[in-house]
Amino acid sequence: MNNSQLKLGLVLFFFLPIFISAQKVESRKVFTTTPTYDEIISTYTALVKGSKIAQFKENGTTDIGKPLHLLVISKDGKFDPSSNSSKTKILINNGIHPGEPDGVDACIELTKAFLAHPEMLPGNVVILIIPIYNVDGCLNRGNISRANQNGPEEYGFRGNSKNLDLNRDFIKCDAQNTISFEKIFQQWKPDVFIDTHVSDGADYQYVMTLIATQRNKLNPIEANFMDKEMVPALYSAMKEKKYDMCPYVESIGETPESGIEGFLETPRFSTGYTSLFNCLSFVTETHMWKPYNDRVWATYEFLLSTINYCSKQNDTIKKLHRDADDFVASEKKYSLNWALDTTQFEWISFRGFEAKHKLSEVSGLQRLYYDRNAPYEKQIKFYNTYSSTANVIAPLMYIIPQSYSKVIERLQLNNVTMKCLKKDTAIKVGVYYINDYKSPNSPYESHYLHSKIKISSDTQLIQYYKGDFVIQVNQSCNRYIVETLEPEGGDSFFAWNFFDGILQQKEWFSDYIFEEQADSILKSNPAIKAQLMTKKISDTTFAKSNWAQLSFIYRNSGYMEKSFDRYPVGRLNQFAKLPLE
Repeated sequence: MNNSQLKLGLVLFFFLPIFISAQKVESRKVFTTTPTYDEIISTYTALVKGSKIAQFKENGTTDIGKPLHLLVISKDGKFDPSSNSSKTKILINNGIHPGEPDGVDACIELTKAFLAHPEMLPGNVVILIIPIYNVDGCLNRGNISRANQNGPEEYGFRGNSKNLDLNRDFIKCDAQNTISFEKIFQQWKPDVFIDTHVSDGADYQYVMTLIATQRNKLNPIEANFMDKEMVPALYSAMKEKKYDMCPYVESIGETPESGIEGFLETPRFSTGYTSLFNCLSFVTETHMWKPYNDRVWATYEFLLSTINYCSKQNDTIKKLHRDADDFVASEKKYSLNWALDTTQFEWISFRGFEAKHKLSEVSGLQRLYYDRNAPYEKQIKFYNTYSSTANVIAPLMYIIPQSYSKVIERLQLNNVTMKCLKKDTAIKVGVYYINDYKSPNSPYESHYLHSKIKISSDTQLIQYYKGDFVIQVNQSCNRYIVETLEPEGGDSFFAWNFFDGILQQKEWFSDYIFEEQADSILKSNPAIKAQLMTKKISDTTFAKSNWAQLSFIYRNSGYMEKSFDRYPVGRLNQFAKLPLE
């Protein structure tokens, strides 16, 4: 290559992305519709035909029986994870809510641009695109389910074929879609993840708002880079493209002027799940009241801006990911739950519309509206500091009975290394008892999700059996392990009802027969008798109930089954010579 060719190559590398980003508006496609599922798949199939830099393949299935597809774009034509280990891997997920299809169209346009101009594709980035994730909902097409949305003309439905919101499924994995997604994620281990969405809520001037992984719960090695470097750079890039962004608008009060709070994406959400594995994660939220065409191109520009930034920061991003994985593998203290710290905030510039009230013609009462003839730009409070409300010191190992196969399957799906006991063994372990919890009266995403979980601890000799699983907590996926297996966690497997069998007592007593035994227990156990007398004095209803008093004695005696309310996952805090396969 001579000097002239080298100079031309450098010019193309640095300016072609800008050129493609800054196409004349009139030369761009104007979006009023979004493709059907069959059109999406046929479009990608046609685009990659004969391409040396793109591969389009089926990667698992979905609840409705249709395949989940993955597009891989790699400049050197290498399409497997091991051949791309030095590149920043960016996974883009579209259509988790098919009524929010902006990313579907944006990614088709992005793919067209890269395949038409392969010279604009950075060589140190590999792009992974799930063209439509909720295939089920995409097939359930209409134009009325999102009553306030400004286009497209038709779109898919939020729920999948099981009527699940797939963006609440990343821990419980009820959907085959989720299982297929997690296989892709664990196979590729992306460094950056983007989930494309459309927002509703307050009206304001921005086409695009952004959720970045909440900084307090992100791995500390990555948090400063994400908060101080990557996010500001993306905001700046979008501003240059005339798509100013602001944080996702979650108002503290009735309107944004009261202040907005950072969105806490817990592990049930896509970015809450991906960030457990030290993946820098984003949710794009275009505004549903803005024209569909503007929303698609804003999403396109954000995706392109992220790709270009990752190319420039490839070495840094890869190193941070490796360092964060190493840190987690030796980390001991973990935060399980979080609460917004309302004493801390920063002032940000916000461009909104004046919120006003007028008489409703429907109810005759005062109603809120936003006056688009009264735009403003003012400083508002942005609350984006969360404090941990529950912490845990991880054990050296967890032990899980093989009978909990659904838990085991999910751990294996997420590449958790486990070993099995090779013979029946009694092991002294730390155990939890579930002392209290709250559950809703109606199901949430097919589960009666537990909350406000209170536990107590004990140490017991437990009989385990050949084939039971032992997990050493020294892995890069430790956060996933701890946050799913510690029952207090808001998205733990216990919270999602995987261990509900322990919450029902199995053995009882016959009161007329147990009377004599109860009398004998009280005579030989002064402590139980004292507790009984104290409760009778403090609780008059209890004092009047023979059954309640017998039950109290039964529960506090050796007759009561120890397994009732005992969380079955054991904790080992000292290394022991276990017979492991």
